[in-house]
Amino acid sequence: MDIKDTYKTIDSPGEEVLFKDRNSKFFGYTFPITSEKEVKSIIERLKKQHHSARHWCYAWQLGTENIKYRSNDDGEPSNSAGQPIYGQIQSSDITNVLIVVVRYFGGVKLGVGGLINAYRTTASLAIQASTIIEKTINIDFVVIFEYKDMNKVMRIIKENNLSITKQDLSLNCKIYISVRKKIVDKIKGIFSPLYEIEIKQLEN
Repeated sequence: MDIKDTYKTIDSPGEEVLFKDRNSKFFGYTFPITSEKEVKSIIERLKKQHHSARHWCYAWQLGTENIKYRSNDDGEPSNSAGQPIYGQIQSSDITNVLIVVVRYFGGVKLGVGGLINAYRTTASLAIQASTIIEKTINIDFVVIFEYKDMNKVMRIIKENNLSITKQDLSLNCKIYISVRKKIVDKIKGIFSPLYEIEIKQLEN
């Protein structure tokens, strides 16, 4: 069975985009995020930047296996803003991303259909103005061993191109490694017969 261990996200905040419909202006933004906590401060920053706007609608998605997401209509009719934005996140197959659409009301009501189209289109333009990258899904481990086994451990790490995220080389050595999901079983299989060396998976 081929394990899927890559996902798509954006590498940096995208360029601001603008969509207009009957005098209403919709500004679209994308941001890479790694936690829900980041959303609030980004929205607050955009509210300061666009203090005379009427609505700051958004949707975000986090995670690769256990997906978390939220959409917010921010005063627009139910499901006319947040859901169309989230639909664009889904159809672009990206994650760890926040899309915000800021609306300045132009005096003419667009109706629910018009709003859905405007928010969907702005979100789509914002994604197109972003750089989408592919990343690997990695699992983090700690390898615990005595100093005398250092060469053995380092050789395994080097031979398998594993990336070291942290090292603690005191009395009991600990090396933290990030392993691509596809080769997790292989790496566990290399370390487990070495009885003086322990490998533990870390909780994400």
